[in-house]
Amino acid sequence: MELEFIKEMFDAIAPRYDFLNRLLSLRQDIYWRRFMITALCLPKNAAVLDVACGTGDVLVEIAEQGQDQGLVIGADFAPQMLTLAKDKLIRKGLDARIHLMAGNGLHLPFPSDTFDAITIAFGIRNIMARKSALTGFFHCLKPGGKVAVLELATPSHPFFLSLYLFYFSRILPLIGAFFSKHLKAYNYLPASVLNFPKPSAFAAIMKHAGFNGIKWRRLTCGIATLYIGHKPLS
Repeated sequence: MELEFIKEMFDAIAPRYDFLNRLLSLRQDIYWRRFMITALCLPKNAAVLDVACGTGDVLVEIAEQGQDQGLVIGADFAPQMLTLAKDKLIRKGLDARIHLMAGNGLHLPFPSDTFDAITIAFGIRNIMARKSALTGFFHCLKPGGKVAVLELATPSHPFFLSLYLFYFSRILPLIGAFFSKHLKAYNYLPASVLNFPKPSAFAAIMKHAGFNGIKWRRLTCGIATLYIGHKPLS
């Protein structure tokens, strides 16, 4: 089952996940998350849900950018990721402000109109039923709420694309496998990124899920893309 494979894979690489994210992205992942939360312009006392929260980096960024946030929840279906997220929040003194829960992006246990914003970073490509997931996000957002999707991508410039494909397909799997001892995970990563829809195609999926005012921005020569969509006020 696809869901079980993804869950087992992330549990397996969890202990080295943060280290490899920093190493393989040359620490750009920190900038991307910061840019995503800044771009959301969260209101005071905002209720925010981070789906596929992993080890909690987006949650920490939310807390650091907004000391007056309201309800902040991180959800993930990989138990080891949640364990590491909990440890990180405790170390940073954020465990009283941020709540963690087990759950996946296709079955969110929240009523409609709950959140001012929903974020998902590097997780939507692992969900094949993307429209269903986005429709669920739409349902959970308050009218006027925003969704932010941060995902890896392929550069559009031919020169950067050739360099990127060599690194991503040849070098990255070897480094990832060496440190994580999980070759399959870091072979899966390039394949999942290369098969992800182009920005215009993904924006169309967001539109079909109900979002409007959809914008996207390529980051770091196009190796990541941030999408932001709005739930209409009425």
